[in-house]
Amino acid sequence: MCCLVAAASLVGPRLAILLWWLVDQVRWRHAFPNFLWAFVGFLFAPWTTLFYVLVAPGGLYGFDFVWLGIGILVDLSSYGSSAYSRSYRT
Repeated sequence: MCCLVAAASLVGPRLAILLWWLVDQVRWRHAFPNFLWAFVGFLFAPWTTLFYVLVAPGGLYGFDFVWLGIGILVDLSSYGSSAYSRSYRT
């Protein structure tokens, strides 16, 4: 069961990125004019990438930074929890 949760947390946001990119490519081109940054976000910070694409088309103002902060915290917590569980097993 734990492996399923870990796999879903790794694959889930990346699958959402892929599906959202297929459905709304204009929004993604507006958020990331260069494909390289979108790909780096896909690999290393998928939650932050999702939140950035959500708030970027209107510009980043006020409460939008809170959404980006939430994305960063979720990404960091997913990496931190996997490191903690790995050290806990040994």
